[in-house]
Parts: sequence; C-alpha cells; structure tokens
Amino acid sequence: MKKIFIFSISMLLCLSCKQEVKKDEKQVDKTEESVKEEKGLQPISDVDIETSVIYEANIRQYSKEGTFNAFTKDIPQLKELGVKIIWLMPIFPISETKRKATGGENSKFASEFPKEEQAKYLGSYYAVSDFRKINPEFGTIENFRTLLKTAHNNGIYVVLDWVPNHTGWDHTWLTTNPDFYTKNDKGEVIHPEETDWTDVADLNYENADLRKQMIADMTYWIVNENIDGFRCDVAGKVPTVFWKEAIPQLRAKKDIFMLAEAWKPELMEDGLFDMGYGWDRHHSMNHIAKGEKKVAEWDAVFSKDAERYAADDILMTFVTNHDENSWNGTIKERMGESAPLFTALSYVTPGMPLIYSGQEYGLDHRLKFFEKDSITKTKGKEWDLLKKLGDLKLNNKALNGGKKSASYTRIDTKNEDILAFSREKEGQKVIFVGNLSNKEQSFTGVLKGTYKEHITGGSFDFDTLKETTLQPWQYFILVQ
Repeated sequence: MKKIFIFSISMLLCLSCKQEVKKDEKQVDKTEESVKEEKGLQPISDVDIETSVIYEANIRQYSKEGTFNAFTKDIPQLKELGVKIIWLMPIFPISETKRKATGGENSKFASEFPKEEQAKYLGSYYAVSDFRKINPEFGTIENFRTLLKTAHNNGIYVVLDWVPNHTGWDHTWLTTNPDFYTKNDKGEVIHPEETDWTDVADLNYENADLRKQMIADMTYWIVNENIDGFRCDVAGKVPTVFWKEAIPQLRAKKDIFMLAEAWKPELMEDGLFDMGYGWDRHHSMNHIAKGEKKVAEWDAVFSKDAERYAADDILMTFVTNHDENSWNGTIKERMGESAPLFTALSYVTPGMPLIYSGQEYGLDHRLKFFEKDSITKTKGKEWDLLKKLGDLKLNNKALNGGKKSASYTRIDTKNEDILAFSREKEGQKVIFVGNLSNKEQSFTGVLKGTYKEHITGGSFDFDTLKETTLQPWQYFILVQ
C-alpha cells in the first residue's frame, strides 16, 4: 500500500545510494558540460509556452513503418501547424512478461493466445522494461537523436512520456531491487491497486533508493540526450513529495517543460509542473456535443478552474488523445458535426492546445493500442483548420495561454446555447462566438464594431447587423 510520507533533509543526506545509482551519477557528470556547450535551439522559456501547440506523437501508429525515421521526415510539416512541442509517447522497450494483447476488465496477455498469433501483440507502451534504452520496434538511439536534432532545427522542443508509477514485469529492478515495488500482505509484488493494469508492477515511493534511481534515470535523458522535458504518466498517483524532490534537480540541469497527466492544483505549485490536463473541460465538450449539457456546463467548469488554479497555472486543452481515441472513441464518434467548433474552442480558450497523431489528417478510426495500426496521411479540411488556428495562436497575443495568459471575459448573449467570450492582451483582442447546439440560434446587440472572421476571411460589421444567426455548431473567431 502506498503512503504519503514525510522525510527530513537530514535523513536524505545520510541515506546511501546503491552502487548502480553512483555509477549512473558518474555517467551524468561526464557529459553534462557537453550538453551545456551544445549550440542550437535555446532551452524552452515561458515566452515559448505562451504561444505553444503541443503534438502527441504515437510513433508506432503514425506510419506503416512505425519508426522514428518515418516520423522524423514529417517534422517540418508539423511546424506549419504551429507545433512548438512534440510529446513522444514512451520510446522505451516493452516487457515481454505479462505483455497485454487486449484491454479492459477482461483483458488478456499475449501468452494466452496461440503461439503463432503472439507476435502481433506488441503490448502497452507504458509497460517499460528499461528506462535508459530505446524500443527496437522504433529504431535505434541514433535514429532518436536524428529525430531530436530535426525537431530542434525546426524550432520544436521534444519531451518524453515518462512512466514513474510502475514498470513492466521484465524490469531488472524486480530482481535487483525488489524493495522498489509495492507488495501485498504475502510479500508479493502487485500491479497498481484499483486498476486493470495487470501488465505492470507498482512502484513504492517510500523507498529512498527508488526515488534516487528514478531521478537519475530522468536526468540521464536531459544530460546525455538533451531532451526538453517530460510528460509524466499518472503523475497524481506518485506522491507529490517525490516531485518536490525530483523536479528542482531536473531543472538544475536545464530549463525544461513538465507536463503532468493529472489535474491536482498542488502539482503546479512552487515551480513543479508547468501544465496539467484540462480533463473537466474536455468532458464538458463531449457532454455538450452529445446534447447532454448546455453552455452552462462549460461556464461551470471554467469557473471551477478559475477558483482552484493559480493565475499562472496552465491546462492542456484537447478534443482527443491516445486514451480518448483508443478507448472512448474517435472525434467523429464523440463529437460528430460539432468537431470543428470544439477544435477551435480548444485553441482560443486559455491553455495549450493538443494535436494527437492523425487528428491533423482527420483520423476516423480507433487506433489499436496493443497491436500495429497506422493512420492515413491525406491533408484535408482538418489540416487547413489546424493550420489557421495555429497561425492565430502563434501570432496574436490575445491567445497567449501560458503563465502570463491573455484575459478571458465571458460575453452574455442572452442565449443559453451560445458561448461567447473575448480574449485580450497588450492591445490585441479575439472574440469567440459559437452555437453549441444542433439547432439554429441567434443573438442581438452584444457586439459592436467591425471584425474579420479568422477562419473564413469574411468580415462582420456588428453596428449595422440587427441580428446575428448561427447555424447548428457554427462558430466565429473574430479579430479586430
């Protein structure tokens, strides 16, 4: 059973590391100066974050090849979409032991299938067997370095998906350091409680040596490979006290970007994580798209966020990600005709918008999670929309969404199905007006002046318009 624990600085100083940890620290020292001297892209800053779009790269499914190289050649195109940060889903080797073939409550391991079928089951990216090696399915460390260099040459940062809560059942720690793991009353290592993640072994953060080793492994990628930060899987399941110990040490090596797969406000306090997940906003979009809720649901969530988060906290806004796509449905399944509106809303609301692999190409099927799959890369209306939204995000300060975010002011249209708000910063202003229903809606008298509609290029003179009508799920992004 995990427990929240408190320890003193004096205890930390007297605890000794395992021999392997000392070895890792020596390896880090040898290369630290070389990273500092490396020229090229400057470390990520708060200024970069204000205008960033983040891209979640599913290397396995991005291409037919499923390799670093196949993804790397498309990085310059991602720059066209305004992408500034690439989040790579886990790139580490996946455990063979208890490798999953199917998910859900009745999930099965690959070993439960006939031998001739087992090879097609590649397992979960999140069942890591070694935090310092590359999954050979994707290529080599040299291929990874080429990806990183290409991204940096295009002004794009790269963060690794880190899995701190658990490891796969092949990880050497299960043999060399069994005390790194959570155990039941019988002394058996267990998978994370209250989950169906039977393909992974739960880590015990009460163990000081585990904490040191995890920090050393994370530091390795910053110092030896010059990555730009981490997206930390189920960060809220790891005691916050660990992050208070780890993140300052990581930031001491380099200015990095830290994304928590969590929404606990405390994780963004005191210089810990830069950004958390806007899950509540995402769920409200799904509910409204299905006709289950109205604009009031969005307002309630936004008000709740304003109360619980500090002004410089950042939330990631999204209409899809790897979990949503594989387990809950495609954008089309969940949002239907409202998808363009909610995609636009994810960009113009405060925060950082996410693009998940395939979204830019109108991905219309659920990607397999444990087997090879691929996306069809044909540019269409989704690419065009994301390109226009990315351009506005990058070039208009009214859409700044970082630690010095532009203001958000709700506009009351007297219509419960219309969401309208303005964003302003340093003399620049953007207004969003959207019909969040499947019926025609109208409003009068709340907007004044002449605006250009960013997506269509049309113009509106609200001083002469007696009534403005929006078709089902229609929206305007107005720039003055």
